[in-house]
Amino acid sequence: MTQLKYKRILLKLSGEALSGEKGYGIDPAVLEAYSLEIKQVVQMGVQVAIVIGGGNIFRGIQGERSGMDRVQGDYMGMLATVINAMAIQSSLEQHGLYTRVMSAIKMEQVCEPYVRRRAVRHLEKGRIVIFGAGTGNPYFTTDTTASLRAIEVEADVVLKGTRVDGVYTADPFKDKTATRYTTISFQDVYEKKLNVMDLTAFTLCKENNLPIIVFDMNKSGNLIRLVEGDDIGTLITG
Repeated sequence: MTQLKYKRILLKLSGEALSGEKGYGIDPAVLEAYSLEIKQVVQMGVQVAIVIGGGNIFRGIQGERSGMDRVQGDYMGMLATVINAMAIQSSLEQHGLYTRVMSAIKMEQVCEPYVRRRAVRHLEKGRIVIFGAGTGNPYFTTDTTASLRAIEVEADVVLKGTRVDGVYTADPFKDKTATRYTTISFQDVYEKKLNVMDLTAFTLCKENNLPIIVFDMNKSGNLIRLVEGDDIGTLITG
């Protein structure tokens, strides 16, 4: 039997990733690819929790820039994350997986309200738990939600799936000389001002000794290799 390095993971996905090449909305091909990757690790015995952003539908900060009240915009963004959570739930269930969407904003007709103990129990029973509606509060990002929920359910690691294969010394799309870190400390990320997560999310992980791995979710097999302990992406730890 394969030895697992991580037995309970919090997978953070960006809403923009779900839009694929279109740049907006939900691309069924991306949903399918992600679902197949997640299915493989679940079949290996990994307990999976997911937090997904809503930027492919609406971002509160964008609404504020156009003159909308920030709080109103943030709540709209939270609702967008629930739409994405329901989409990935549907895709996962088409592959025979058991899931629960838990929302920080009550909407019982479509998902369960978030209760920590219930979320842990779902994970213990092998169900994939998808956390929607952020923290339920404005001014907090889904990165912060991912860090908070990971700590609450006692995940072993936060896996941040992005379109790049780790944390670089500079933006690799703009600077061809940028090099990737294989491991880096929380303190070095602070001092070098590297863009990994927003400061609140990052500090939560640092203070609770919760490692973060930034990796390329779009490369098939990466998620499996990560939970087996392979050197994928960039590991951020104490």
